[in-house]
Amino acid sequence: MLYAHAGEFFALLTALCWTVTAMSFEAAGKRVGSLAVNFIRLVLALLFHAAFSLVTRGSLFPVDATAHAWFWLSLSGVVGFSIGDLLLFRALVVVGARISMLMMALVPPITALIGWATLGETLSVCGMAGMAITVAGIILVVLKKKEGGGRLTFAHSIPGILLAFGGALGQAGGLILSKYGMADYDPFASTQIRVMAGMAGFVVLFSVMGFWPRVVSGLKNRPALSLTTLGAFFGPFLGVSFSLFAVQRTATGIASTIMGVVPVLIIVPAILIFREKVTLREIVGSALAVSGVVLFFG
Repeated sequence: MLYAHAGEFFALLTALCWTVTAMSFEAAGKRVGSLAVNFIRLVLALLFHAAFSLVTRGSLFPVDATAHAWFWLSLSGVVGFSIGDLLLFRALVVVGARISMLMMALVPPITALIGWATLGETLSVCGMAGMAITVAGIILVVLKKKEGGGRLTFAHSIPGILLAFGGALGQAGGLILSKYGMADYDPFASTQIRVMAGMAGFVVLFSVMGFWPRVVSGLKNRPALSLTTLGAFFGPFLGVSFSLFAVQRTATGIASTIMGVVPVLIIVPAILIFREKVTLREIVGSALAVSGVVLFFG
């Protein structure tokens, strides 16, 4: 049963990892800025991947990857890490993790649409129903009614929303490019290629824009560095690798929908750690999202 739904299982593990990383990077970004956190976490992730690759594959780098894999996974790294995450991390600072993750709920339909157009992927009626219910639950959790009226509102800045939307486009595009470039290749090695490409993109950007002093400042801030290290381990090391396991074993639309439950999962640590109050709307939204995930395992 578990093997038959390995893709969905790894997608759920990805969501758990991204819950940790979203909260970690939001806190770190507010201390030293999103640009510094973006680059430092990729450096740390590359160290994690190199050590893991040396132990499991006997090599620090994925030297056995084909030219096809290097090209498409590198392109995926630039789209997902250099562009998508650059926008998303800024959104985490501007509007916070909860609203940013709301916009990331747009990743499943975007990914499914791209997967249908480019990879010939299809969704069953049960899968489409699960996607719809999960996305509806996520939206219900993070949206609220405007005071004095019945209209729904984000109650946050438009620039922040647009930044998060750009992050959603980057993640969707990165997933599709990863699946095409990876094929049957090792997901951890594939992620390492993506990380290196993402780092290269930031090196060019930072050199042109003169952002290196911000990176140095981020390295000197110990609390921020600790949070970034935690986020790097659960994000571009474990989380992204698990996401590639997921899209390798199931349709990208289904995988990205399950990964999209992060806004719901954030509620639990918010209650236990930050003592936030949870409304009835959030409880109902959580139940809907979980119901949608259950459909994928049905």
